[in-house]
Amino acid sequence: MTQLEVLRMGRRGEAVAEAHGKPIYIPFALPGEAVEAEIDGDRGALREVIAASPDRVEPLCKHFGLCGGCLLQHWRKDAYRAWKRSLVATALERAGLAVETGEVIDAGGAGRRRVTIHGRGTGAGFMRLRSHQLENIDHCPILVPALSPAFEIARAVAALAGDCDVALTASENGLDVMVKASRRVNGLKLAPLVARFGLARLSLNGETMLEALPSLVSMGKAQVKLPVASFLQATEAGEAVLARLVAGHLKKARRIADLFCGMGPFALRLAEHASIAAVDSDRAALDALEAAARRTQGLKPIAVHRRDLYREPLIARELNAFDGVVFDPPRAGAEAQARELARSSVRRVVAVSCDATTFARDASILVAGGYRLSAVTPVDQFLWSPHVEIVGDFVR
Repeated sequence: MTQLEVLRMGRRGEAVAEAHGKPIYIPFALPGEAVEAEIDGDRGALREVIAASPDRVEPLCKHFGLCGGCLLQHWRKDAYRAWKRSLVATALERAGLAVETGEVIDAGGAGRRRVTIHGRGTGAGFMRLRSHQLENIDHCPILVPALSPAFEIARAVAALAGDCDVALTASENGLDVMVKASRRVNGLKLAPLVARFGLARLSLNGETMLEALPSLVSMGKAQVKLPVASFLQATEAGEAVLARLVAGHLKKARRIADLFCGMGPFALRLAEHASIAAVDSDRAALDALEAAARRTQGLKPIAVHRRDLYREPLIARELNAFDGVVFDPPRAGAEAQARELARSSVRRVVAVSCDATTFARDASILVAGGYRLSAVTPVDQFLWSPHVEIVGDFVR
């Protein structure tokens, strides 16, 4: 056992101390604390807090410290938010970008509306931190109330399907459940669960088994039917905040390209005042967007294009047809697309990202191409985690 002084919080949500001139990463400790930890390489397992930080608070979940889902429930909220803001500011500084990072917007809302639970013979829950050992859970306080039966559902599925992962989404018509089973399963065995739990839809390994009601979510005026295993922002509030920021920056644009558009959380809202070209590689998501647009009155035209923007980004000549662009790529960012935007004459570009490092890289490409980064806003929908959403506004 080693006594250590915690120096700072690392970017992955683990406290950082030093031993023999090397960093030691200690989950569940806080900056300024004196702790005892068991060291294994560069990792430390917290055994005792000798002198606690004044920013230490009581976590809201009884599983905190065992479950690997939340790392920072023990940190006072204003200190936690200041650190989250610093993640973005530090990434921008390292990329050579001198811009003020805005205050973090709380977008936790009513809680997360989607979750993936591991179902095993030993129960259902989340894996423990740095472990394949299951932490059995009955209730998760960061989920929306509609997901309260999620763990009971996962246990019922595992009893029939064996080891599996159960992804649940709270749609407006009920729970949408997708099972990924590790062995061959007769889907008919799972069918009674739809009536038992009042599910909207049950899918197995990417295929719909039974659908009682369409799994719908609202995006602006539109209602979108969720494709199986589709991507959706973690919280309803998070999606609304991101969309509000994007729309605010692009309020004067009349021809907008929405790149990496998914099911259209931005496109369907922006189409209330502008014509949209919506581009993504996910055919199911594009079909859902197109169908929602057809059913919704009062929207300007949305042209849907399937294209892999990593392999075939829109080139500058194509981009010049628009006076506004928004792009919201996966965590890897959009380096190739950013380079084409930097060569274009588009007046306003809004970048949305879930990774500070790739956001800063793409931002530096745009700035080198003549854009000015006029605003950076962090958005916190992944409460008590190191993840942060970012919206950047770029102007020529």
